[in-house]
Amino acid sequence: MDSSSNNSEMAPDMDGEVYEHFALIRAGILGLVFVLATAGNLFFLGTLWKKRKRNSRTQLFLLHLCLADLVVAFFQVLPQFSIEITHRFRGTDFLCRLVKYLQVVGMFASAYMIVAMTLDRYHAVCKPMVSFLNGSFRRYLSIGAGWLLSLAFSAPQFFIFSLQEVGENQYDCWATFIEPWGSRVYISWITLSVFAIPAVILLYCQIRICTTIYFNMKRKALQAGRADTKGVSNAMLKTVKMTFVIIMTYTVCWSPFFVAQLWSAWSPSSAPSQGPVFAIIMLLASLNSCTNPWIYIYYS
Repeated sequence: MDSSSNNSEMAPDMDGEVYEHFALIRAGILGLVFVLATAGNLFFLGTLWKKRKRNSRTQLFLLHLCLADLVVAFFQVLPQFSIEITHRFRGTDFLCRLVKYLQVVGMFASAYMIVAMTLDRYHAVCKPMVSFLNGSFRRYLSIGAGWLLSLAFSAPQFFIFSLQEVGENQYDCWATFIEPWGSRVYISWITLSVFAIPAVILLYCQIRICTTIYFNMKRKALQAGRADTKGVSNAMLKTVKMTFVIIMTYTVCWSPFFVAQLWSAWSPSSAPSQGPVFAIIMLLASLNSCTNPWIYIYYS
């Protein structure tokens, strides 16, 4: 999402030797994140394949969330790892546009698969009859819509980014905006569509799910005359807990990134420079691609 693939703008704020050392540390962390994200998600895919004959509805969403995280790992984390080593984007103009496009596709898809899974849990808990009658069709519709919206909303990347000459015989993958409002509109749109609007939907669904479970348990307890009677199954409670942890992890990893991007776009004079703090925020966002398979394994 950043306006350039190049991180060399950090150099003016840091001594050259310190900058090179810090770049190597970032490259090492990004390499570790890529390995963990790839290994974890591939292992998760293998687990789902072995259990394909008895996959649950939640596992279908987790499968597509895993695929979205692999897109993030290969087209966001891996290119950034390469840039930390070479300091420039190495590729053609088409490859520059394609990588930037797929970077945002992964961000959209990860967010929208979490939204689709949470909406499915919302219908299962709050509207069980509707979920029972239309569950399979709604699941595939929401997953397909998530991918189609991700592909469509990422299309501007093809026109914003291009391979540009940044020095004598030096080229990099940079964005071109209509100044002064272009970058603000772009970053605000990405923040709203990837983070803010999904966050509102997720918050609403989780509140409704929690209140419905609470009142169901209370009603069942009153009917049975016992305080330990549950109105929902242990499996459903476990799935709701897992979904909640996935949502919280996504929020913790990505919210600093979007806040920093909005700050730098709307108030560049007061925003922190592209230094260590900003680099740590970027690394924190990348960690989200590692977490989801291990959350599922823990709750399984």
